[in-house]
Amino acid sequence: MNVFWSYFLPIVLAGMVIGAVAATLGFRRKSLRPALVAGAGLCLVAAGIWHGPLGAAGHFSSSVERSARQALIDWEMPQVTAHLHQGPLSRQLMLAGPADDFQRSELARIMSALPGVGNAGWTDRTGGLPLIAEAALAALLGFLVGALLAYLLELHRRHNAQWNW
Repeated sequence: MNVFWSYFLPIVLAGMVIGAVAATLGFRRKSLRPALVAGAGLCLVAAGIWHGPLGAAGHFSSSVERSARQALIDWEMPQVTAHLHQGPLSRQLMLAGPADDFQRSELARIMSALPGVGNAGWTDRTGGLPLIAEAALAALLGFLVGALLAYLLELHRRHNAQWNW
């Protein structure tokens, strides 16, 4: 499993579980909207905890920078450095160091292909969507899938309730 999925897969699965539980409770108590709102809020909290206190962002950042450093060594460019855009952390890889125009364009292309890197470049511009926002979106996507699965299960349960053997 690559760095990208090791960051996003656990939070998507957590969102699926939260969505399934929240929707099931909402269907059983006949109050779906409050259960879904509370579940979505819980997904956002889970994404924030996963990103910060549980250390997934730090692990993601160090893994991506380690693979970028190894790629630079493999391409015999050890004088060039690569780090992820900080404040807020994003998947934008910033390159710095001596290189000619051809090396700059090719290194940016090669580094953009690394797992977990959204874009690579030589300028220090804003890094796009923050990683915590991507984690929150992934958690909400998992929440929607979990709620859909709970809805299908509820339809199945209601359909089978009509039979009295």
